[in-house]
Amino acid sequence: MVDAARPTAGGRHAATRVLSRNESSHSPSPDIVATVAASGREVNRYPDPACTGLTLALARRHGVEPDRVAVGAGSCALLQALFQLAGPGAPVVHAWRSFEYYPILAGQMGICSERVPLADDAHDLTAMADRITATTRLVVICNPNNPTGTLIGLDRLRAFLDRTPPTCLVALDEAYFEYVDEPVGTGGLGLCDTYPNLVVLRTFSKAYGLAGLRIGYLIGAPRIVASLRELSLPYAVSGPAQHAAVAALGIEEVLLARVRETIAERTRVRAALMADGFAVPASQANFVWLGLGEDAGPFGRWCARTGIELRAFDGDGIRVSIGSPSDNDALLAAAHQWRVPDAPELLTTGAVR
Repeated sequence: MVDAARPTAGGRHAATRVLSRNESSHSPSPDIVATVAASGREVNRYPDPACTGLTLALARRHGVEPDRVAVGAGSCALLQALFQLAGPGAPVVHAWRSFEYYPILAGQMGICSERVPLADDAHDLTAMADRITATTRLVVICNPNNPTGTLIGLDRLRAFLDRTPPTCLVALDEAYFEYVDEPVGTGGLGLCDTYPNLVVLRTFSKAYGLAGLRIGYLIGAPRIVASLRELSLPYAVSGPAQHAAVAALGIEEVLLARVRETIAERTRVRAALMADGFAVPASQANFVWLGLGEDAGPFGRWCARTGIELRAFDGDGIRVSIGSPSDNDALLAAAHQWRVPDAPELLTTGAVR
């Protein structure tokens, strides 16, 4: 996917502060770097196709049997398999705006993408339940939602699942779960026993800082996991990725301390943006959302000219990843300048406030 705010030719320099991809701003832990380096000595061999060590580690971590854990090359690979399970012609319901990959996957699989508008930047679960029919085979809920960062509490999820027929699979995409600091954000794993049509996806790309290794996982009923394993490409998850993920689980407290630093920065950035007059919904992810509407594109280009790359959705809004304190300071300075009436970008676009 192309970042709309990336600078173009004509004198604009390439962005040096990348706040568009929701990556961890922290360098990899030395323990993980050492693990990857050691596993590199075996790259002449195929990796374990069953991801046995990681599957067992995840089963222990979450208190489930190993047959309830599926590992994939990023949670996107597992989402792709879920869309395959839904089958061509079966409508898939998801919120919009939400993760951009959902409608792309639907198009690839010949599936009708039923997009349900957000309500106040959050999932409208009542409207989503109303869209489910006898032919609906999959509903995807991104929680916290990407790109708005909003969170659905477990009570609302339970009410939604109570309305969902058992023939319809519900995929709870919790890629940003570790960044949730609200009491209601305990995650959906505890609901899987009550609702066997529920699966929960998580990733090592964000809080665990392994985006470059592409590794994610899913927890659900054994029958669903077995079907997903059958659809998986052989040897899709590399040996270094498997070893790094196991190592990350072993130093989870260290990594979650870094997450708390990101949460503190998220709070600071949101407060500063709101003080400058931006509307910023409360985020439970490692990014914040600016619902700028028609000003989204101009603001993205304005920041790109200062060397800051954001994720701009033209006509809708801007997603700002939380980066290092210095990167965040640069973003806040650019956003503050955007509010100055005589700023050059405002004069050329007519978007004076």
